[in-house]
Amino acid sequence: MSRARRDVAVPVAVQLAAPEIVLVPHLEVKLRPAVESLGRVVQIYRVTPSDPTLERHFKGHRDNVTSVDFNCNMKQIATGSMDSCVMIWNMKTQMRAYRFEGHKDAVLSVQFSPSGHLVASASRDKTVRLWVPSMKAESTAFRAHTATVRSVNFSGDGQNLVTASDDKTIKVWTVHRQKFLLSLNQHINWVRSAKFSPDDRLIVSSSDDKTIKLWDKNSRECIHSFYEHSGYANYVDFHPSGTCIAAACTDNSVKVWDIRSHKMLQHYQVHSGAVNSLSFHPAGNFLITASSDFTMKILDLLEGKLLYTLHGHQGRVSAVAFSRTGEYFASGGSDEQVMVWKSNFDSAEDGDGVRLQHQTTSSLHPLASSCKAQPSISLHPCALRREASEPSEHFNGRDSHAAAHTQSASRSVSHSTATPPHAHGPLGSAASSSAQRPPSRVSTQHPLRVAGTPGGGVPPGLASTLEHIVGQLDVLTQTVSILEQRLTLTEDKLQECLENQMEIGLHLQRPEEA
Repeated sequence: MSRARRDVAVPVAVQLAAPEIVLVPHLEVKLRPAVESLGRVVQIYRVTPSDPTLERHFKGHRDNVTSVDFNCNMKQIATGSMDSCVMIWNMKTQMRAYRFEGHKDAVLSVQFSPSGHLVASASRDKTVRLWVPSMKAESTAFRAHTATVRSVNFSGDGQNLVTASDDKTIKVWTVHRQKFLLSLNQHINWVRSAKFSPDDRLIVSSSDDKTIKLWDKNSRECIHSFYEHSGYANYVDFHPSGTCIAAACTDNSVKVWDIRSHKMLQHYQVHSGAVNSLSFHPAGNFLITASSDFTMKILDLLEGKLLYTLHGHQGRVSAVAFSRTGEYFASGGSDEQVMVWKSNFDSAEDGDGVRLQHQTTSSLHPLASSCKAQPSISLHPCALRREASEPSEHFNGRDSHAAAHTQSASRSVSHSTATPPHAHGPLGSAASSSAQRPPSRVSTQHPLRVAGTPGGGVPPGLASTLEHIVGQLDVLTQTVSILEQRLTLTEDKLQECLENQMEIGLHLQRPEEA
């Protein structure tokens, strides 16, 4: 067993409970009027319970966050990063985060075992490590491939691991003693992702050779190959029912295939950048995607529509994952932050609200007959005025950057006109026919309506106040970020000093014993 050093870094965990905002002392006088105004605005623009909300965010990685996963007990989140570290974040605000160091290069994939007692990590150093997610940070490492290992995934029973690598192979291992079992070798380029099916009988893999392959684990045969023509799939995963797969593609699209008929069920062209990751809600009705366009999007698979566009990260979003219950989801990106969001799907209101069906769907065939063009919801307070006059789903880089700062100040929600998912095959006719119908509302109360304002528009004075508040909060956010960095550096130096002092003490004790 090799040991990884436990870092004492304690990233600031911001819990958004508007309108209460804690001010840095030297900025308190300057920002107090703005914060009081923000409190009134937040009360006016408070979102309905059915909208996702940013609960907390963590910062401790020193480079791009590449992978996120929840422990089944909902007490911990594991993340991997280009900084070569695995970090375990505790959901309780009083608990410290632990940095596990052992890999010699970037960590590209992490996952908790089904029991939550182990964390597997895959790295560019060609190894896979199994960690015990505790303060001791015990780990075992094994050389899994002859090139970068890009993906690691536990089987449903927790007994096996599947890994994907730049050596063009997919390998299956036992978790106990890390014994090699089999290798799948038909890809002709780097393999980006590999996942077990829910029943562990099948494996799906995606590669830079522009194919997605479906494998029978027992016979080791490739059952079918799905071909991409305009790009390749960064990430692929099974629907919880095991009957469908979804792929996050470099051509900015998300595609859903039926693995029995081998037909494409849905094709979403809703991002303006490459799609890097995706995750199914455990009930199977929703899919969340992460993209290089700085956004995440939540798709309603039963209706075939885009539900939400979430802005929060200040760079490309590299990873996203639902918790085991679907109550939360987490995201990570190039801004080195890990964000934890509450889904709130279960608390949707009757009628026009989004109602989650808890039964796992056995098939996604109904999707083809109910694909509709619907408005998306963007958690983007800065765009309230702009969207009221110019409905648009996509924002430019400057808007996205402003949204990242605004997200920490408010949970305002605005309706925008979504680009309808481009449907092919059986989805085409349904999408075109239903697009003529007026879009249904997601919440029973329009979020842009302000009491006492004719027509429900946003007064120019209020919009100006919002912009001023956003600017002031931007300064506050930058100040807090600088303080976090200084605190992390100080803790690192303190840890080094303590280790050096212990070594000096040991050297002094040895001559005395002699």
